[in-house]
Amino acid sequence: MDREIDSRRFRRYELEGGWTVLAGKTDADNEFLSLRFAKPKDYWFHASGCPGSHVLLLQEEGREPDATALRGAASVAAWHSKARNAKKVPVSVTRGCDVTKTRGSPVGEVTIRRAKTLKVSPGLPPSSN
Repeated sequence: MDREIDSRRFRRYELEGGWTVLAGKTDADNEFLSLRFAKPKDYWFHASGCPGSHVLLLQEEGREPDATALRGAASVAAWHSKARNAKKVPVSVTRGCDVTKTRGSPVGEVTIRRAKTLKVSPGLPPSSN
């Protein structure tokens, strides 16, 4: 991994298969994670329709995450949202290049394009418990 991960701004999780997931801690951290730290091919996640952390699944050169990795990152996004206690949470997922900021919008608020929705149970990877 060639990017320095600031543990003061992000929570870091390791998924099965060696995938790294980051979650922002504050609105400002979410915005930084989504708009400055994210690379175009990273996967971006956020619980749909409720406040929560912006979550990135860091893309590795020459590797595509499988469905298990994508669902694992979506579960982290659901966990770090106001919907944490729900059985299933719809989570939007898109690539980093499809996350933008609208001029004048509040800190931490972004606009996404080409998103898909995954319905997942909130949770953290077993190695983080």
